[in-house]
Amino acid sequence: MKKNLLLLFWGIWMLHAYGKQEPKKDYPIRPVNFTQVKVDDDFWSRRIRLNQSVTIPIAIDQCYKTGRVENFRIAAKLAKGKFQSEYPFDDSDLYKIIEGASYSLQTHPDPQLEARMDTLIRYIALAQEPDGYLYTNRTIDSLHLHPWVGKKRWEKDPELSHELYNLGHLYEAAYAHFLATGKRSLLDVALKSANLVDHDFGPGKLTYYPGHQVIEMGLAKLYRITGEVRYLNLARFFLDCRKNGSEYNQAHLPVIEQTQIVGHAVRATYMYAGMADVSALTGEISYRLAIDKIWSDLIGTKFYLTGGIGSAGTNEGFSDPYNLPNHTAYCETCASISDVFWNYRMFLLEGEGKYYDILERTLYNALLSGISLSADHFFYPNPLESHGEHKRSAWFGCACCPSNICRFIPSIPGYIYAQKGDSLYVNLFVQNKVTLKSKNGTIGLEQTTGYPWSGEVVLKVSSLPQPGLMSLLVRIPGWARNEAVPSQLYQFKEEVKDRTVLLVNGKKYPYRINKGYAEVRRSWRAGDQLAIHFPMPVREIKANPAVADDRGKIALQRGPVVYCAEWPDNKEINIRELILPAKLHFSSDFHADLLNGVTVIQTALPSAGPDAKPVQLTAIPYYAWANRGQGEMSVWLKQSDK
Repeated sequence: MKKNLLLLFWGIWMLHAYGKQEPKKDYPIRPVNFTQVKVDDDFWSRRIRLNQSVTIPIAIDQCYKTGRVENFRIAAKLAKGKFQSEYPFDDSDLYKIIEGASYSLQTHPDPQLEARMDTLIRYIALAQEPDGYLYTNRTIDSLHLHPWVGKKRWEKDPELSHELYNLGHLYEAAYAHFLATGKRSLLDVALKSANLVDHDFGPGKLTYYPGHQVIEMGLAKLYRITGEVRYLNLARFFLDCRKNGSEYNQAHLPVIEQTQIVGHAVRATYMYAGMADVSALTGEISYRLAIDKIWSDLIGTKFYLTGGIGSAGTNEGFSDPYNLPNHTAYCETCASISDVFWNYRMFLLEGEGKYYDILERTLYNALLSGISLSADHFFYPNPLESHGEHKRSAWFGCACCPSNICRFIPSIPGYIYAQKGDSLYVNLFVQNKVTLKSKNGTIGLEQTTGYPWSGEVVLKVSSLPQPGLMSLLVRIPGWARNEAVPSQLYQFKEEVKDRTVLLVNGKKYPYRINKGYAEVRRSWRAGDQLAIHFPMPVREIKANPAVADDRGKIALQRGPVVYCAEWPDNKEINIRELILPAKLHFSSDFHADLLNGVTVIQTALPSAGPDAKPVQLTAIPYYAWANRGQGEMSVWLKQSDK
């Protein structure tokens, strides 16, 4: 009922305020909104609840403690003082937290959390200058600015001022908050700001490109809400004016001429997601052709097995092809999140399962590594090897990663399904109930699974007014098709002959795979079931020999989960010096009382001598490392060729 009223309110508001229609052009595949999907498994629903009850409150409290909130209060003249926090982009953390809280409120209503958001939004609105400018560092004291900030508005944005970056996160937060609550309080702030940016930037006006991309995605969302084409044109302008700059922020060439992934990883992948949005909404194919080439360069030469991206800490980003060190791997948590954004949009553009293969790998490994199982400590970099020096932090001076986690986790239900005509894409395997609109009426679908630990998935049509022809397009993950990644960068050591099995109402269903999907097309009735069996043996993975750090080593994977060996489970083993035999036999068992419940991989090792005790190697999911103290960890393990 609440959702229907919200949609009605939205439609009336759009009609009276703008008189616009929905975009004429858009992604050919449309998302199934996360508000239509109720996740009820032990894996993701627990994390979504902890994000709301633990992570978001921590992030809000830290924003008060570190002066981020006080910056807005001082700019609003509700308090006196100097700029309180360390960086001029600290404004963005409040915006990201509001975005995450807004998504979370749609799933788990919480009047107290909503009231806290209202207070923060009030401070933001009062801090906005009369013409729409919003940047607390300048508003507080324009004569004593942060060293990164120019004397004139916007002039140092291509470098480090982050004025447009902050606004991009504001626009995304305003979009989420408006859809979640129906309130215009933050949306009005965003539109006033966007109108100023449109006034100041464009052909014949300022031509500064954003030094840190994200405003492109934010403007696309404002365009979706309002139908105001100038916001879309502005997003396109910010892409097209990038030239004669640095590889660090992808301004070395016009974006449509770029073919390799370079520079700062978060900046890059935010930009590619924005290019996908603009391509979909304008129909301009040149953006899509460019990001296709860039994606292939990433997955073929600069991608970690865990889904992490950005090998170098010096630029928080990319280095030379195949330069993928494990111990010094940067793999920023924010970069994993932005890479999910990009791959999701690539799928919506092209309908290929390979993008979801990458999204899933990142989601279950590199991204989840960024937050502790207790949801209150964080990683900024996510290395694939530790000598004992790494531990999670309660917060960071540069807090982009915790606030990004806040906004991403509650949006996960929206990544499970997508629609195109009478076809429903089943992209992720998460226990849930979903309600869908179709030409046959409202469809209720239930997905039951123990994924990622179990390969058994059942999709049941729980409600359907009348029988109707519909296709279920089930993604058959690359790991279930003997494809470690969609490139030659990583390969399974041996092929597995067992094939994914589909059963419709108990009868085996013959299928072919097209673009990574098995299509089950039939006239469905209420009560029909599609059962899916993914074989989940333990797999050994080898890297391309060009990856020097992984030569002579293997990694372990089961289903979508990459494993690591960590010190608490292997106290009798020197993990980094261990050399595994060429032939290994693995067991895998679920341990409910370990690390919030995980499947553990074990293999027996040869005895060192006749009197030596048997020793076994134990591996846990990579995402769960560093939750039991500091010590050695490694994803890649040495292996003998004999």
